[in-house]
Amino acid sequence: MAASVRLGSDVLLCSSRLEGARVGVVCNHASIDRGFLHVIDRVAMCEGVTLAAIFGPQHGFRSDVQDNMVETPHGDDPRRRVPIYSLYSETREPTAEMLRGIDALVIDLQDIGARIYTYIYTMANCMRAAAKHGVTVIVCDRPNPIGGIGVEGATLQHGWESFVGLFPIPMRHGMTTGELAKLFNDAFGIGASLDVVKMEGWTRDMYADATGLPWVMPSPNMPTLDTAIVYPGTVLFEGTMVSEGRGTTRPFELVGAPWIDAERFAEAMNKPVITGVALIDMFRRFDPSRFAWRQPPYEYEHDKMPIDILAGSDVLRKQVESGVAIGEIAASWADDEAEFLRLRSSYLLY
Repeated sequence: MAASVRLGSDVLLCSSRLEGARVGVVCNHASIDRGFLHVIDRVAMCEGVTLAAIFGPQHGFRSDVQDNMVETPHGDDPRRRVPIYSLYSETREPTAEMLRGIDALVIDLQDIGARIYTYIYTMANCMRAAAKHGVTVIVCDRPNPIGGIGVEGATLQHGWESFVGLFPIPMRHGMTTGELAKLFNDAFGIGASLDVVKMEGWTRDMYADATGLPWVMPSPNMPTLDTAIVYPGTVLFEGTMVSEGRGTTRPFELVGAPWIDAERFAEAMNKPVITGVALIDMFRRFDPSRFAWRQPPYEYEHDKMPIDILAGSDVLRKQVESGVAIGEIAASWADDEAEFLRLRSSYLLY
């Protein structure tokens, strides 16, 4: 039987924390509660609270823009009569003008548990701007849909920072949005006036389907929980010329290339560890002359290889090119995973 998790937004909006405040809300279409009521409508209904602005992340406030590096324009919400500022436009950080007259910036975004998902960096950029301009940040916590226990992958190395990886964390971090906010703010020096509103009823072993909350796809190519589960591995295909399944009904769950013999490939993948790295390695082994890494630009990085940005350094690419065994690649992550587990322990809320 599914649990009954109470979201951070529920806790916040049933309190008096926003009373008398002019509020900006960072959100998208998935920022809903158990009854599918959107956080914007709930804030607008709060007595004594003024909804002053809406801020949208990558894919737009309404999440109607599909691909990477396709910016969304600023606009106005005719129903609520407030500006909508795009944080995936000419700026990815709120400007002083956008924050003018705002007392608190409420962030209610659904992460999916992988380092490269950009909503957590939109949150970090908002915290950074708020620190500069004297605005309080309130993060409404939401479940990590793929659980809060598993930590996997190499840590992003210094010099490989991008909008799909601003901080040294592993590919699968096992933290909630609120926990990441605390980590970013303290360990990585943002220094915002931060209030994280905890959930009630969530435990670290819960995947999204155990929470009792509805699944609303957080972004256009994240249709199901299954997609989120495989994403930390198969997103690496965005760094290759092999298709990651965008445009199908199962992006990141379906990957493929025209030179593959499906039956032989399936037989070759009959091993105990099937990961995104193992898949990439097998695609390359099937026909090295046709396999290719995707070339820049990728997420506004024009010089670095996309696979290196995604992997957090050039180590993985070089391991694959050198024919390093999959087991050895996984073993090379062990120290990074152990160090991050130690670091994150101080910031866990559940």
